[in-house]
Amino acid sequence: MKFETLAIHAGQGPDPAYGAVMSPIYQTSTFAFQDYNKPGEFDYTRSGNPTRKRLEDCLAALEGGKFGYVFATGMAASATLLSMFNAGDHLIIHDDLYGGTYRLLVSVLAPKGIEVEFVNLRDLDALKAALRPNTKGIWTETPTNPLMNLLDLSAIAQIAKPKGIVTFCDNTFLSPFYQRPLELGIDIVMHSTTKYINGHSDVVAGAAITNDPELAEKIKMLQNAMGTAQAPFDCFLTMRGVKTLPVRMERHNSNALTIAHWLEAHPKVTQVLHPGLESHPQHELALRQMSGYGGTFSFRVTDGEVAKHLLTHLNIFVLAESLGGVESLIEQPWTMTHLSMPEDVRRKLTLTEDLIRISVGIEHVDDLIADLEEALK
Repeated sequence: MKFETLAIHAGQGPDPAYGAVMSPIYQTSTFAFQDYNKPGEFDYTRSGNPTRKRLEDCLAALEGGKFGYVFATGMAASATLLSMFNAGDHLIIHDDLYGGTYRLLVSVLAPKGIEVEFVNLRDLDALKAALRPNTKGIWTETPTNPLMNLLDLSAIAQIAKPKGIVTFCDNTFLSPFYQRPLELGIDIVMHSTTKYINGHSDVVAGAAITNDPELAEKIKMLQNAMGTAQAPFDCFLTMRGVKTLPVRMERHNSNALTIAHWLEAHPKVTQVLHPGLESHPQHELALRQMSGYGGTFSFRVTDGEVAKHLLTHLNIFVLAESLGGVESLIEQPWTMTHLSMPEDVRRKLTLTEDLIRISVGIEHVDDLIADLEEALK
């Protein structure tokens, strides 16, 4: 089946109890055993739940994976995945990444004796030079948040796989509609499904998908042991959202690309960071690795004061963190999503006051451009 059909039907046939077309919410903590020492398919919702299972199967199908797991938040997904490593293990992390992931790695994992090394993974020679005998994992984002840099996932996987190093890709910015890291050789793909997969800014949740049965068993055990799974009602809402993922992504993509071209010609904009533009230094990689560009990108204005004025004089764009909802959002990484990074780290990565990130929604693009134009006057 094609992606659009899978989004509506994968894992979501009529409910066997009463034939409900939309998967019911099994809002229960526990399930009756069939007999003495004979549980049914589900015994306790932390370990498994029919509503959750349907969403997990659907997301696995969309990513081209065999095993899917959903979590209470995107950070719960990341924390669970990273819990498979132990003191003395060495992790290579791309140096330009979401601030919450940076905080988790530096403030939680590193103090427990896990070696965390930040490397520019656009430079494959730098990746090779960073490898050690105790390197156990490589964590990637592409496009990166918020600088929109791209990583060559196939090349990274080819370096890691012969050495038995587990590769991860945060695919939140593109969703499986525009990028499928498992097909490029990545071992585990994760999402903040809060964003495009749910798409309506009313749920926080995460997901992890893999094709590797051994990794799947580890993730399943950790999800259960740590209690990080997504609640049934939130699974229901996410399933409702995922059904419209393809049509939403097409509008996000077209709106964002139109706005990126418009911003590129604006006198108060000094740089537009959008992989769909020919001016992006990795545009060719984008064409090879992605089938679209999503709805989130960043741009730079002439200075911090222009940025502040823009952020506070909009009527349609909402000044708020997060991304991927049907409504358009705007934020400044310097003071918002990446504030948890030390100032010197932010400046080194060029996450400066002039940088703005927008999540372009599915409103009419003319209204969105008019809103930006008025605020930039």
